[in-house]
Amino acid sequence: MTARLSAVVEGPDDAPALVLGPSLGTGVGLFDAQAAEFAGRFRVVRYDLRGHGSSEVVPGACTMADLAGDVVALLDRLGIARFAYAGVSIGGAIGLQLALTVPERLDGLAIIASAARFADPPSWAVRAQQVREQGTEFLVPSRTGTWFTTEWAQAHPTEAGELVGMLRATPPEGYAACCEAIGAFDVRDRLREITAPTLCIAGAEDPATPPAMVREVADGVGGAELAVVPGAAHLPTATDPDTVNAALRRLLER
Repeated sequence: MTARLSAVVEGPDDAPALVLGPSLGTGVGLFDAQAAEFAGRFRVVRYDLRGHGSSEVVPGACTMADLAGDVVALLDRLGIARFAYAGVSIGGAIGLQLALTVPERLDGLAIIASAARFADPPSWAVRAQQVREQGTEFLVPSRTGTWFTTEWAQAHPTEAGELVGMLRATPPEGYAACCEAIGAFDVRDRLREITAPTLCIAGAEDPATPPAMVREVADGVGGAELAVVPGAAHLPTATDPDTVNAALRRLLER
């Protein structure tokens, strides 16, 4: 079942489209800096994952193909045929899925702090069950050190609080369903099929998708570029937007 996604659309209607896919437990605010940078020259579409933000909650497990189908349905509603795509974590995995299922629509792909298969697949079903029982609050302490470094959080307490606030506001069922999609995802043997110009961005201090995991994607996709953001953990779009935006500009200029 396709979920109806909420989205923020900025920039000229006739400009090339840039679609931005968020990480698990975040939303459109993860890309504030990217929207500010690119909305002058692109039609920037930021969306909330199913069961996140104002997007529809669909009970039960889903797959990455389902999540990619949600994005395709959103773009169809917006009348967007071709697009460039950048996604963080699960948002990046959705990008890989889009590159495999609708390659004819994809002009460029940025995979940020993501993977062709995420670490410890069985643990995601466990986390899904925990969230269904307890909500997302028990995850909050671990976001420091995972989403962003302790040093960044100390220097940017307001911004860190806003990111964690997105997690707290995420409906448990929406978060859990996406956990199950992550646990089942594995496209390592299909990376060579991806033909879109591809950029892979890793956070040097990311424990969730460390640089070696992101490099696996870059090595598997022909001609992909790899960029490592010094001092960044899992959400470099928010913690070091200047470095990320510079890398995205290189991709979009291609």
